[in-house]
Amino acid sequence: MLRLTWGVQPREHVLDIGCGSGQTTREVARIARAGSALGVDISAAAIERARELARARRVRNVTFEHADAQIHSFPPERFDLAISRFGTMFFTDPAAAFGNVGRALRPGGRLIMMVWQAHDRNEWAVAIRQSLAGPERAPVAASAEPDPFSLADPPTVTGILEAAGFAGVTFTDVREPMYLGPDAAAALDWVRDFVYTRDVLSRLDPAATARALGRLRDTLAAHLSGNGVWFGSRAWIVAARRRSTAALLPGGGGA
Repeated sequence: MLRLTWGVQPREHVLDIGCGSGQTTREVARIARAGSALGVDISAAAIERARELARARRVRNVTFEHADAQIHSFPPERFDLAISRFGTMFFTDPAAAFGNVGRALRPGGRLIMMVWQAHDRNEWAVAIRQSLAGPERAPVAASAEPDPFSLADPPTVTGILEAAGFAGVTFTDVREPMYLGPDAAAALDWVRDFVYTRDVLSRLDPAATARALGRLRDTLAAHLSGNGVWFGSRAWIVAARRRSTAALLPGGGGA
């Protein structure tokens, strides 16, 4: 569904924020066949893997950079479109980060990103927290780690984007099942690497850790179907446009 909202044109230049191993970036590059796609990620290992896959699949108009989109010096007004699939929720300073991304977009350039809705609207997140907490205690509070639900509130996100130079902010409700793995063991391996899971388990003694993992494994197994482990999820597709240069100047309008 997110791809359908991109509206990528053949000659456009696209920035993919938090690109991971580059699957989305490569897809965009194939659509923008007379343009280009740049994927950035803070994981050096992910970027190296993205480069390997692009070479292996002979995608010529795609590049990848190990970079933090919050502070990276992008060429000004280079891109027609900035996209992200769950890669913008972890900005430590969202206002500065989106300002930096906005400066990389041409006036009128588009921002389209997918972010999680609130924790209690996501079955997978609720199930993980309840499993880790167990029946005898309240959930362990997360530490000051990046919050995957930091962009869940539309008024807050609208304010951040407008302050960063964007206009016309819209939210599209996405309700699609989330795939966690082909079986409970694979799903558990993935979920154990979530920031929240690692944080909670690090605070437990060995016996409590074993019990928590047992509950989590049982929860994942209960959601196993013929084609893997699935949970309900809800996300927002957030879209906005960079305001024109004139509108960004003191006294400028909001267009």
